[in-house]
Amino acid sequence: MTHRSTGRAAVALLLVLSFAVAACGSDGSSDDGASGTTGTTNPATNEPTDAFYVAPDPLPDGKPGDLVRSEPLAGAPAGSQAWRVLYLSTGFDGKPTAVSGIVVAPTGATATTGTVPTTDRPVLSWGHPTTGVVDSCTPSMSTEVFALIPGLQGFLDAGYVVAATDYEGLGTEGVHPYLMGDSEGRSVLDAARAARNLPATGAGDRLLLWGHSQGGQASLFAGQLAASYAPELKLLATAAAAPAGELAKLLDADADTAEGVILGAYAVNAYTDLYDDKHPDIEESQVVTPEGLAAIPELVKLCDLTQSDQMAAIAAPLAGKFFVGDPGSVKPWGDLLGENSVGGTKIDSPVLIAQGEADTIVVPSTTAGVVTTYCGNGTNVTEKTYPGVTHELIGYDSAADVVTWMAGIVGGQTPARTCP
Repeated sequence: MTHRSTGRAAVALLLVLSFAVAACGSDGSSDDGASGTTGTTNPATNEPTDAFYVAPDPLPDGKPGDLVRSEPLAGAPAGSQAWRVLYLSTGFDGKPTAVSGIVVAPTGATATTGTVPTTDRPVLSWGHPTTGVVDSCTPSMSTEVFALIPGLQGFLDAGYVVAATDYEGLGTEGVHPYLMGDSEGRSVLDAARAARNLPATGAGDRLLLWGHSQGGQASLFAGQLAASYAPELKLLATAAAAPAGELAKLLDADADTAEGVILGAYAVNAYTDLYDDKHPDIEESQVVTPEGLAAIPELVKLCDLTQSDQMAAIAAPLAGKFFVGDPGSVKPWGDLLGENSVGGTKIDSPVLIAQGEADTIVVPSTTAGVVTTYCGNGTNVTEKTYPGVTHELIGYDSAADVVTWMAGIVGGQTPARTCP
């Protein structure tokens, strides 16, 4: 039994570029469903109130991926066991930080050997789509956390250990570096390291990367960083569904939609907060209208299904009225969006990018641009498109193909390079 139907129902209630708004029609109504959270947060300070997510101060000495703490997590799919983890990583500022997430590992024998491995299981590290930017939006706190990982059962059946980061600043203290590639990529890689540091997982050094939307950006950045940041891991393959790739084009293309307002609010809030030391001239007002500026404080603290009506009510009237113009044309915004766009570094193992042809959030032309960029730097990249599939569902609709593609690579196959 898989979680696909549950996951599709859950993700239909989530805007993959923000919790819940995708479930709202133009009238603000939502589908039936449930996706609660078990943790709470103070939205004014973004400080976690769940003790598990509160990191020691000072942090313990250690390397990225070392565990700060772990605890069993109930509800894992049949034939698996799961943990919630808090692990060391490298933050946006290059300093040690603590990041949370989950790890799921098979408990049964593999199909190929008929035995239960104690070592050397491949690790698949998942990058989640946007869930929001305050701690109550943290995936590992959600009662639907397993259903929110497309292909989870297939990966477990293949014998992989699955690690799923929350990213820096979600669950844990501090601002979440939203759409900031290096931070996201390091969180993804260090989640794989954390999985290896749980002896009961049997995790080895072979690494697979998989992500959707914001998580597609995260998985691709992890692929770009793997050789230099985590050289002990052997990256076999990277897959991304509708990755947030060409950020300036993405923000501009989405400017006339409620979803684009929310995406923009999250990004502008994070960039102005975290880049102000490096770029003291950066201001929200350089790219956002007065009406948009007034809405950002309310939008950035919303994510839960109970707040979907509020999100729609705030964002919809600002569609086409949030940005002053094209944010990519304004300095330092254009430079920063470029730095955080994927494709700047070759990935030395196969890459698969899945794109829904009915996607109106990460529009197909931006994904085609990502593929062209990777082709140009020598990456072995393949794009697979899915007619009629929307942004909200492309992770689920492509997951079975990703499972099959990765199984072939783990088994020793090398996909043919398909770049022109």
